[in-house]
Amino acid sequence: MKIQESAENYLETILILGQKKGNVRSIDIAHELEFKKPSVSVAMKNLRQNGFIEVDDSGFITLTASGRQIAESIYERHLLFSRWLTELGVNEKTAAEDACKMEHVLSTESFEAIKKHLHQFLNE
Repeated sequence: MKIQESAENYLETILILGQKKGNVRSIDIAHELEFKKPSVSVAMKNLRQNGFIEVDDSGFITLTASGRQIAESIYERHLLFSRWLTELGVNEKTAAEDACKMEHVLSTESFEAIKKHLHQFLNE
């Protein structure tokens, strides 16, 4: 399923914050992404309605299975591209920024081919 880049970014952020903090609320996402709380609230409503997240009575956000699958896929791309660019000599900040752009545009087929090639190359 193809979703918007902004939704992918939100899901990836929820995943990362969950790994760092354990519990995630909208305000945590707003701080992390430097967005206004109302914008994040609208996005969370859309993600919830599309079945990607759940929000409990305390306002804690968790990824559903489908939301986690998308978030992990995007984060895997981010980590691989960041590492690759850093290995090529790009500074970490630029590598991370460029990885954020690259992670959304490649097809699954192209990403898997790049991943396979890089794993062979980096493990030699």
